[in-house]
Amino acid sequence: VSNISSGVENVARLPRFVILNSNEINVRVGPGVKYPISFVLKNKGLPVEIVREFDIWRQIVTIEGDKGWVHQSMLSGARRVIVKDYTRTVYRKPNLTSNPVVKLRSGVIAKLYTCKENWCRVEASGFRGWIERESIWGVYPDEVFED
Repeated sequence: VSNISSGVENVARLPRFVILNSNEINVRVGPGVKYPISFVLKNKGLPVEIVREFDIWRQIVTIEGDKGWVHQSMLSGARRVIVKDYTRTVYRKPNLTSNPVVKLRSGVIAKLYTCKENWCRVEASGFRGWIERESIWGVYPDEVFED
């Protein structure tokens, strides 16, 4: 009996969230170095969403909706989230009656630990706690996430 591969490829889910793995990344209009640079991202750890793949290239979208192609080596599967819109409270437990831990301003990037129902456990500037899922970008509404 030969041990032949089933031919099933482990394909990552699309879309999915990742983070930038470098302090400066050229985002191109197409999947290759021959395509012109559309813009440059300069924020290692910034969450972005992969929406398409072509060979070793990934088409990403930022929280602002900017879209372009980057080499896969410029991305990491680690998870971070961005606080949306307004200042948001992080609570000790996943409920609004729990003690507040810290308030995070719009644009703050936080490490993502887990998400359950309408809450996600995050860490920013050494403060850990729970934030309402709807107030962050970088996790899907129905995604169950555990680090």
